[in-house]
This record gives sequence, structure tokens and C-alpha cells, in this order.
Amino acid sequence: MLRFFRVLSIFAFVALSAFSAFAQEKIQVKDIRCYELSERLRVVIETTGISEFVKGELKNPERLFFDIKNASLNKELKKEYSVNSPVVSKIRVGQFDANTVRIVFDLKKPDYEFKIIQLEDPFRMVIDIYPRGNAKSSIKSDDGEVKNILKRKIVIDPGHGGKDPGAIGPSGLKEKDVTLDIALKVKELLKNEPSFEVILTRDRDVFIPLNERTEIANRLQADLFISIHANASSNSYARGIETYILNWTDDEEAIRVAARENAISIKKMKQLKSEVGFMLASLEREAKRDSSVRLAGYVHNSLTESLKSAFLRHDNGLKGALFYVLVGAQMPSCLLEVSYISNPEEEKLLSSDSYRMQIAQSIVEGIKNYFMHTEQIKKVKYTRHNSSKTKVNGQKTKKAI
Repeated sequence: MLRFFRVLSIFAFVALSAFSAFAQEKIQVKDIRCYELSERLRVVIETTGISEFVKGELKNPERLFFDIKNASLNKELKKEYSVNSPVVSKIRVGQFDANTVRIVFDLKKPDYEFKIIQLEDPFRMVIDIYPRGNAKSSIKSDDGEVKNILKRKIVIDPGHGGKDPGAIGPSGLKEKDVTLDIALKVKELLKNEPSFEVILTRDRDVFIPLNERTEIANRLQADLFISIHANASSNSYARGIETYILNWTDDEEAIRVAARENAISIKKMKQLKSEVGFMLASLEREAKRDSSVRLAGYVHNSLTESLKSAFLRHDNGLKGALFYVLVGAQMPSCLLEVSYISNPEEEKLLSSDSYRMQIAQSIVEGIKNYFMHTEQIKKVKYTRHNSSKTKVNGQKTKKAI
């Protein structure tokens, strides 16, 4: 019996030691990404597991910091990040002690607010820092009176980036570079428009997971989301422009395009059909499918009309497909394939600054047409609603008499 208890004690000690070792296993801070989103700064801290952290503040100078416990820092990461934010001037990262990674925000002013959430797949902390209070946008009328205006938030998503180059043309042109340049041009074209605010999911060559792109738009409560891509095919003669909304399709070409952009096999894409049927039914109700169709239509028509006249591009139409980057968008959304980078002729066009600018101008025109049409629909619905109420009230009055 004594021997039994000795064996049991040894087993318990080994089990406890193993559990302690597991519990104390460090996570690693793998990557840090910074996004300047309008009036706020977003910092995404990617880790290998769920993070335990504490927040603190320091004075003279003003600093906000987060200590990530039981963590080690990827030695390849930069230690400082300069940012252009109303609140933050610099971010510093370091191994504070053997078990703590410290992220320090050097503040321009003490009057700020922040939000922090933790997400999975991959594991990451998302920190938003912004000035305290929500400042309203305003413009001056001709008589000098200051009036508040409603700003439409437009999120433009340059496809791929960082370690993901996207499709590569026969001469080496990378999709990630083309899409980023077009997105930057769209933002530049709209920067002086008082009724629009343009946010890019990335404004430099960095990698962002597909699901994180719509998270940016959702958190900002954006009015629309447009993802820009360049198409590719094993057939070097394939060419033209096509625009997609989120939907299932049996069209082989649309499935192929979605599989490439989703970075999965065509076989896997076809297997997803049974798995996502319920999800798409929900998305049709919740993600404003009709508005997405209108958005895609206006942008696609603007692209094809503009580029046909100047560059004789082929119109491959408006299509539906299951693109991961559109899943979860809580606003009207679409994905643009602006030309085939795998086609030598179209790759040459995509490398041209004038062609990219023409694409950007067409996207801007499509966005403006969409909002103008949306406002007209709202006015018609409002007029009909009031007219209907007047008739009903009139009938009731007549009966009462």
C-alpha cells in the first residue's frame, strides 16, 4: 500500500510539473502592424496565443503602455514605429523583462481614448487610439455660416500585400503593387471632397489577413467596402474587367478566380458550397445584398465605359462568387478585377501610371454615382411614404365624417 502511494505521489508530481510547464509556456509577439485610419490609429499585435496584459500610463512625457505577460518578442521586429496620428507620435516595443513584452505609445497630448479587443485565427490584439470625443465634420457656406455635414466613410482594400504578392505578370509586375497604387490614387482623388472620408486597409506593403480587412470597415461603420485586385489565368489570352459581389456560383471561371484570391484550391472552393449555404442566406438579409449589387453595377459600368473608350478593354460582366475578403462585411461591398496581369498586353497597361489613374478615376466616378442614386431612392421612398400616409389619413377622415 505504501508503495502504491509513493507511485501515486510520483505520478501526481510529474503531472503537476507537466501542467505547470504547459501553463507557463510563453507566447510570442510575432508581428506588429500600424494603420492610420482617419482620426484614429489602429495597432494590430499578432501573437501565438491568447494574451494576458495590463495597461498603464506614465507622465512627463505622456505615455500609454501595455505589458503583455508571459511573452517573448520576435527579435526580427522593429523596435520603433513612427506614425502620423493626432494622438500618437511614436510606438516603441521591447522585452521589458524576461517574461514581459512592453508596447509604449508616445502621446502628443493626454486627452485621448482607446479601445482594445482580442481576436483569434490568428491570435491578435487590436488597439484603437483616438482623440477624446467625436468631432463633427463641418464646412462653411458662402455666407460664412458653419454647417455640419454627413461624411460617407469609404474603405478601399488594396488586395494582397507583404509576404503575399498576389498574381505576378510575365514581366514580373506584382498584383500587390498595382492594387496599392490604384487605392492610393483613389484616396488622393477624394481627399478634397468634403462629403467623403477614404480609409485604406493598407497604405504600404504589409500583409493583412483577409478577415481583418472587413473588420476595419465594420469597426469604422463604413458606408461601403471595395476590394481591388488584378486577375490572372493560365490562359495568357484571357483579358478584361469583371466585378464581383459575394454570392455562390456554379460558374467555373468565377470559382477559379475566387479560389485564387482566397489562396485555396478549386476543389476546396467547390466543397465550400454545402458549408456556406446558410451563411449566404444570412448575408443576403444582413449585408445589404441589393445595395452591393447597385454599388458593383455603378463602379463596373464606370470602369468599362471609361476604359473601353481609352484603352479598348473587354467587359466580362458583373458576377457573384464566394470571396473570403467580402465575408462579414456589414455594408455594401464588391471586389474589382481591374485587368488580367497574366496577359502581356494588360500587364503592360497595368504598369502604366496613366492607366492606373484612369482606373482610379473610374472607381471614384462609380462611387459618386452610387451615392447619388442611393439618395434619389431614399427621396422617392420618403415621398411615397408621406403620400401613402396622406391618402390613409384622408380616407379615415372621410369615414369619420
